[in-house]
Amino acid sequence: MADDHERVFTLEATPVKFGPGASADAGWELKRLGVRRALLVTDPGVAALGHPERIGRLIEAEGIEVVLYDRSRVEPTIDSFQDAADFALEHGVDGFVSVGGGSSMDTAKVANLICTHPAPVMDYVNPPVGAGRKPPAPLKPHLAIPTTSGTGSEATTVAVLDIPDQKVKTGISHRYLRPAQAIVDPELTRTLPAEVASSTGLDVVCHAAESFISRPYDTRPAPASPDDRPPYQGSNPVADVWSAKALEYGGRYLRRAVEDPDDVEARGFMMLGATMAGVGFGSAGVHIPHACAYPIAGLKHAYRPPGYPDDHPFVPHGHSVIVTAPAAFRFTYEAMPERHHHVAELLAGEPLPDAGPDTLPDVLRRVMQDVGAPRGVAELGYTEDDVPALVEGALKQQRLLTVAPREPSEQDLHHILNASMTNW
Repeated sequence: MADDHERVFTLEATPVKFGPGASADAGWELKRLGVRRALLVTDPGVAALGHPERIGRLIEAEGIEVVLYDRSRVEPTIDSFQDAADFALEHGVDGFVSVGGGSSMDTAKVANLICTHPAPVMDYVNPPVGAGRKPPAPLKPHLAIPTTSGTGSEATTVAVLDIPDQKVKTGISHRYLRPAQAIVDPELTRTLPAEVASSTGLDVVCHAAESFISRPYDTRPAPASPDDRPPYQGSNPVADVWSAKALEYGGRYLRRAVEDPDDVEARGFMMLGATMAGVGFGSAGVHIPHACAYPIAGLKHAYRPPGYPDDHPFVPHGHSVIVTAPAAFRFTYEAMPERHHHVAELLAGEPLPDAGPDTLPDVLRRVMQDVGAPRGVAELGYTEDDVPALVEGALKQQRLLTVAPREPSEQDLHHILNASMTNW
């Protein structure tokens, strides 16, 4: 291998405690982490279900003061992140616990970042949208307790946000954002609406598929210093293991998890799959579907998803990702045919002989149909006239597009988005 290519990959994982009833250990975990005054971050919908109140009492029973922040926004904006950060600074907390979906976990990550290393949120947003400032030292302890079976945010270094003024969705990414501990309790998903189980579960599938089908880490240029090594490094032997298992669970359990909220086995395995996919893509990365998802979610705010809070229109992250996945993987097929075939078989749960470029896209479409996903980008409020603006937004996500095994041109992205207007 040439000396100018990468030879190193890294794998870091959040310590995870998994099992029905595991959330009862929340206070013990925070006490172990040395927290004395915790900010409990959640959203109004999850708060109404009672999970945060119960977990807060368990934390207080360990002698830890709890400050409640229940204004986390589903699909956060830069302003909602700043509001949570200001609240954390005002209340002088020394630790965080998030109870909810990816939005609450991401809100806690950013509040922790700003509370520990104060600066405007935009300073930390990934370039070219923001300044890409790097935190100089680790953050305060963060205990992440997901209540959805999908985002995997408890295992990742990323927080995703919408910047309405720029009509773009982007992220903040650094290894220090990864939570110090996660508790994954399948019992918490019993209250999850089917539509949310569908969207978050499809996010698991995309996380795992994109990371498994990503540019090999040793084809990247070597970084000038360890500090320049990107969080998303490309496929590697260890990330492949986590992503493959998550794909297997997605194929086996997603339909069941959507169909029956009391199927704790299925919802539990989807939660575990989400965490596994989070570890996998936290090392390998995601690419074209996620790069397209950010402008799909950020350019227009007209779609009102069934099963979600109706206080504002938005596109759920899993739906914004999955709608372009069939066309994206049709495009990347020629770079890694065998990996596309393997992903299709993991999702299908059976051998698929005579596989070709359309095999994985067809498998994905069947999963989407079975769990009630939107048919395509058009259903989310877009027309072909919007494609140029969507392409412009996707091109801003270069940190993602460089992970693709076949890097798309502007014309390629036009084709992918046009092909994704209606998937069936």
